[in-house]
Amino acid sequence: MARTSTYLNFSRNTEEAFNFYKSIFGGEFSGMGIARFGDYPPPEGAPQLSEEDKKLIMHIELPITGGHVLMATDAPESMGFKVNAGNNVYIMLEPDTRAETKRLYDALAEGGKVEQELQEMFWGDYYGSCKDKFGVQWMFNCSEKK
Repeated sequence: MARTSTYLNFSRNTEEAFNFYKSIFGGEFSGMGIARFGDYPPPEGAPQLSEEDKKLIMHIELPITGGHVLMATDAPESMGFKVNAGNNVYIMLEPDTRAETKRLYDALAEGGKVEQELQEMFWGDYYGSCKDKFGVQWMFNCSEKK
């Protein structure tokens, strides 16, 4: 089922932030629960992670009010990220089909900046990200299999 959620980037304190949000909204972490960088093999050609960075959160999600899902990742400078106010929030679209994912991605990326081309990811989904011509950041994830 299609949904829209908010995706947050934190430097190194996603777990602390999400435990705080969980204490306010209640509920349990959904999806994969707490997925850490060390739980998955690094992408081909990526440098090895330090033991400290392997403990960081790769993905977490928490249902909050009105069916909205809050998602996040740790994005530390040691992994090449620089989190600033304004680049720490994405609107995450999860369309039902790859065709709709591609249509939305292409339309929102036009005149903007492609961050990651739509492609098959190691977690099995079709994923990409872009910044639209107004500077709004979008992530796309489709679980529909080929």
